[in-house]
Amino acid sequence: MKTVIRGGIIVNEGCQQKADIVISDDRIAAILPLGENATGCDREIDATGAYVLPGVIDTHVHFREPGMTHKADMNSESLAALAGGVTSVFEMPNTVPQTTTLKTWEEKMALAAERMHVNYAFFPGATNDNLDELRRFDAHRIPGIKLFMGSSTGNMLVDREQVLDDIFEFAGAMGLPLMAHCEDTELINKHIAYYKQLTGTDDPDVKLHPLIRDEEVCLKSTELAVKLARRHNTRLHVAHISTEKELSLLGLNVTGEATVAHLLFSVVDYGTLGTRIKCNPAVKSFLDREALRRALTDGTITTIATDHAPHTLEEKQGGALKAMSGMPMVQFSLVAMLGLVDDGVLTIEQLVRLMCHNPATLFGISERGFLREGYKADIAIVRRSDTPWTLQKEMIKSKCGWSPLEGRQFHWQVVGTVVNGGTSAEALEFER
Repeated sequence: MKTVIRGGIIVNEGCQQKADIVISDDRIAAILPLGENATGCDREIDATGAYVLPGVIDTHVHFREPGMTHKADMNSESLAALAGGVTSVFEMPNTVPQTTTLKTWEEKMALAAERMHVNYAFFPGATNDNLDELRRFDAHRIPGIKLFMGSSTGNMLVDREQVLDDIFEFAGAMGLPLMAHCEDTELINKHIAYYKQLTGTDDPDVKLHPLIRDEEVCLKSTELAVKLARRHNTRLHVAHISTEKELSLLGLNVTGEATVAHLLFSVVDYGTLGTRIKCNPAVKSFLDREALRRALTDGTITTIATDHAPHTLEEKQGGALKAMSGMPMVQFSLVAMLGLVDDGVLTIEQLVRLMCHNPATLFGISERGFLREGYKADIAIVRRSDTPWTLQKEMIKSKCGWSPLEGRQFHWQVVGTVVNGGTSAEALEFER
């Protein structure tokens, strides 16, 4: 099968050019500048006036399968990703059962082969007692190790000093990226007790969530992770950075992720959106949000991801403690970030670097993340209109059926997503 994407403006590796992309089966066969016509194609996609980008690689999603399919599953959430220009995802291990053994990982991979509409990889998760199990994984088939250094699902909190040291040493020796959720559980519990007493309730208002999980909670844990990473020369990727002070810790072999939620929202939004924007770590101050936005353009932040984490609206009821943390974001992450391009926060070339190129390079994804001849044909086509459209509930493909972005206006639309040239989704492979 031979396809041509004709007439689009290609954004790739810091440049824009008007060119046609020829796809043969699952790969980019040629990129033809203006004036060179593709011939002998079976299918043509008209991209005149649109921008043609590498498919987005979202390195942080929770698709909830197995075990929590009442609110999301691989089929529904990968369809949401596909609709949003996302062609590859890394899924997290806190499902039921947790992905902390080779057996549970293999079972999840088997499910994905039947149910995923975008390319996929699954993080195995570290626990206080599964290091021997982690040694069994093929480093070419996993993106890295996920480490929860803050309160989390089940027994996935790793809080023993020697175990943490051993995990960082193992990841460093294997050359495996270690993605860490950094929040200090002892401090969180201390703050919970204080605000319960202060408010006289077991479930303080959600507006106190960023005080319970404050800057100090994040900074203390991130400082420990960075210290261990530098001790063992481990490639540490700090997930969902939410504070300005954490940014100063990045550099050398320590990189950082910003999420769409922390780039869009600040504490003022709790007043209108309430628990819909409750996530861990918490959405914080306007100054923190602005610092994260600046870090997109100066090289401090390496990747933009979503931490897509669907819950039902019933599960989002309550306050700072009872409402579940997390929100669905994968379907609208690209158009939301293109809105920041319109606002002058970053350029479209920088967006492509943060959402496509850098994820591929950082995690060593083989032959994806760039529009290059011979690479897999993972492509997003987006178009801007002067007339805005409003996100309505019926547009949402995630099984949970809601978005914190409902009612927001956008000028950009994803008008096409190509995964492997239009063939089936694949398990990602990694170069080590």
